[in-house]
Amino acid sequence: MATEPDFGDHLRVVSITKTASVFPKVVHPPKILSLSNLDRQCPVHMYLVFFYEHENNNLFVDRDSVFRGLKCGLEEALSVWYPAAGRLTLNPSDGNKLNLWCNNKGAILLEAETQVEISELGDLSQYNDFLEKLVYKPVFDGDFSQMPLVVAQVTKFGCGGYSIGIGISHSLFDGPAAYDFMCAWASNSAVIMKQHKALELPNKLPVHDRGTLLMGKFGHEAPKGVGAKLLQNGNDVVPSVLTRAAAVDHLYQLIMQAAAASGDQIKLDQIENNYVHKTFHLSGALIESLKREVFGGDMGGFSCSSFEVVAAHLWKAKTKALGARKETMVCLQFAVDARNKVEPSLPEGFSGNAYVLASVALTAGQVEQATHKAIVEKIREAKSSVTSNYVKAYMEAVAGPQTSLPPIKELTLISDWTRMPFHKVGFLQEAAAYASPLVSPIPQVAYFMQNPRDNRGIDMRVGLLPHYLSAFTRYFLTNK
Repeated sequence: MATEPDFGDHLRVVSITKTASVFPKVVHPPKILSLSNLDRQCPVHMYLVFFYEHENNNLFVDRDSVFRGLKCGLEEALSVWYPAAGRLTLNPSDGNKLNLWCNNKGAILLEAETQVEISELGDLSQYNDFLEKLVYKPVFDGDFSQMPLVVAQVTKFGCGGYSIGIGISHSLFDGPAAYDFMCAWASNSAVIMKQHKALELPNKLPVHDRGTLLMGKFGHEAPKGVGAKLLQNGNDVVPSVLTRAAAVDHLYQLIMQAAAASGDQIKLDQIENNYVHKTFHLSGALIESLKREVFGGDMGGFSCSSFEVVAAHLWKAKTKALGARKETMVCLQFAVDARNKVEPSLPEGFSGNAYVLASVALTAGQVEQATHKAIVEKIREAKSSVTSNYVKAYMEAVAGPQTSLPPIKELTLISDWTRMPFHKVGFLQEAAAYASPLVSPIPQVAYFMQNPRDNRGIDMRVGLLPHYLSAFTRYFLTNK
């Protein structure tokens, strides 16, 4: 569930005024790029909308120059990030697995306009349905060869400001790679719009080959068999020479738990997909205050990151809000960058998907009774368990046919963007007023984003079922 801005229906219209195919300025010889199992998990587009408010700036006077600058900047970026101009393709000889056909087919860029003023959207950090009109969503008819991997829409608002809505196939880039790609595009566009003659060369060139992450190319084989899990008798970590992907094991257990459950409320939770998406602002000072509150005045020599304390706090608040039976299994999962976890490490500038999920599983009663410090320690144990063997086991576990994840209320899933300050991507100005993600294929995911006004703060966007929102808000904001 989302809200619409409060203005008349006649003002909701966003009109497309121009559509262009954008090709690399430098054409690369066509080739097939093998994808890893991590790339194949989610071939859909992920969308992000940047807002640039009107200022006394010539860039905002001439709409044609904005479109032309973005188009030329994208042409330059695609010359280096050439897979983004390609298409996905199915390999019949390998079970119809997805690979990337680097064929220079190009990206799609649209120009649009609306009478709406950016100020009418209210708090830009809060999701509303109108944001869906600010991105281009190509129709997928099952033919990957016709689906552009990068799409963008630049929309001029009635106030003179702009939004830039960008969609990128998740099979192409993960978060850090998408951030680097957008920074390169924005840098080239800004130079062109300011009529500078020389383009800036990238500090590091992207590496598109998946290399180590292709199955069979790990430095050593991961042992097979039942191995260490982060849930043993609901609590302890058990060392083992054998490795399994705890995140996949725990997810399977959650699905089996949901299937075995009975009762009208549980059935309702499994079917309902009408999520509320709400952003909570946590300033750097508030996060430090939370650390002192939950760990004691001097924290007893215990230190933790902002991610760790907010993740622990989120999990406790959500578990309390669910009101699940104390013996019910609940799970916290979060993405871990595997670039330096695999052996050999991935090269600097690696552009593919390199994140796997780490996982902590406890009973609802244990989460409610546990201190924040105990949960932080569990989070650290889960993160440290992500080794080269874990990554290989994870990739083997996700090798099968991809299916959509059913809504599981006992799963808390976090995507940490705090090291990717998307709002600083300067397409039209040095920084956007806000960069807002649209709803992901997993609507309950919680995004941790850097607060544009406080780089030590965190904006947490989370998807919740409506009947849990009030309780979650109370527990999250009061820590009681």
